[in-house]
Amino acid sequence: QVQLVESGGGLVQAGGSLRLSCAASGRTFSTYTMGWFRRAPGKEREFVAAINLNGSRTRYADSAKGRFTISRDNAKNTVYLQMNSLKPEDTAVYYCAAGRYIISVPSRYDYWGQGTQVTVSS
Repeated sequence: QVQLVESGGGLVQAGGSLRLSCAASGRTFSTYTMGWFRRAPGKEREFVAAINLNGSRTRYADSAKGRFTISRDNAKNTVYLQMNSLKPEDTAVYYCAAGRYIISVPSRYDYWGQGTQVTVSS
């Protein structure tokens, strides 16, 4: 069992930056691929980024490439999402998830956090 708690969301102006954190409980964090997803109002949950067990491989949605960076610190049981050049369309609840594969499909992840709200004003 893995429990995930996101933090770092908030209100930011367009062009600004935020860093989201996701802290995991338990001693098995390093055995999970970690992903970030988001859900905007009225839309389906969508993939943002994922990172493999040791951080050597990452995957991004086209909307995140060049602006967002996913990273992890296994010693701290934490995964991060650095978001730069934010746009109003990035407004959503952001969720972290733990799974077994570096994949963009939400149903393939086993554990989810409660989410953190990110609002980007124009």
